[in-house]
Amino acid sequence: MKVYLTFDIEIWCNSWEELEARFPRSFQRYIYGRSPSGDYALPKTMEVLDRHDLMGVFFVEPLFAGRFGVEHLAIIVEMIRAGKHDIQLHLHPEWTDEIRPLLFPGASAKRQHLSYYTLEEQSTLLDYGRRLLASAGCDKITAFRAGSFACNANTYRALRQSGIAVDSSLNAAHPDSGIDLRNTLDFNQPQKFEGVSILPMTVFRDGFGKPRPAQIGACSFAEMRGALETAARNGSQHFVILSHNFEMLRPGRCDPDRIVVRRFEALCAFLASQRDRFEVSTLSPAPSIDRETRGHIASTSLSATLQRHGEQLARRLLA
Repeated sequence: MKVYLTFDIEIWCNSWEELEARFPRSFQRYIYGRSPSGDYALPKTMEVLDRHDLMGVFFVEPLFAGRFGVEHLAIIVEMIRAGKHDIQLHLHPEWTDEIRPLLFPGASAKRQHLSYYTLEEQSTLLDYGRRLLASAGCDKITAFRAGSFACNANTYRALRQSGIAVDSSLNAAHPDSGIDLRNTLDFNQPQKFEGVSILPMTVFRDGFGKPRPAQIGACSFAEMRGALETAARNGSQHFVILSHNFEMLRPGRCDPDRIVVRRFEALCAFLASQRDRFEVSTLSPAPSIDRETRGHIASTSLSATLQRHGEQLARRLLA
């Protein structure tokens, strides 16, 4: 079974007011995460991956550079390329109205999700994002993920027009994902749509039977391990894991979230020790994806889920 360790790389200023004043500090937090304990954003992520000889897929959001300059995006690209990891395209169109000059008529109003944009507007944003990444030193994009997983049917038409072969925007557990595709696509299986190969975000059943995305900050390690093992037993060929550049940081701060750090360390150690069962893969070159035979959704045990609840309680007490 192929496993994809995917990371959405984003920068937020925590407000759309006074962006120029907020950006330098936000860049330092979201990209470096510097603390007395070390740098727990991108540097820590890549250090753990490299230590275990694992490859990551980094979906990099470039639209912020339309406001603040490609030189900042180039720092991110160079950091990831130094580890020989995979760089792909991620778009959070909340940045669209901050870009100067405006990319198209009507871009001056803030619209959060990609699905709020027309086919032509989505195509423009995809092409602009690719140009920004190319200017920063990355001109080979084969895959895409919409910010907040908020794709729609037009997203796949725009991806086809842009020549992007693989998408990882479907998320059965996210209410904004594929809202016009719920009766058309299977959100739990790889498939093709509008000529684009789709690798959905992996969602499993937790110990209470509730759907849970395979996200490092949202699952105990025991849950992730159980989901990986049951997915492999069920015959799944692909398993998509999510994290972010800021996920090992405590909310709103630069010091590390030790619980999430331990989860990530444990997951990488587990995958490195199980190479005969799990192949940690990238999306460049684009993998061959065919629709899998419908099978059981991965699941995990009640004890693994209770462990997550205990960790969440500990995080609240430590906040």
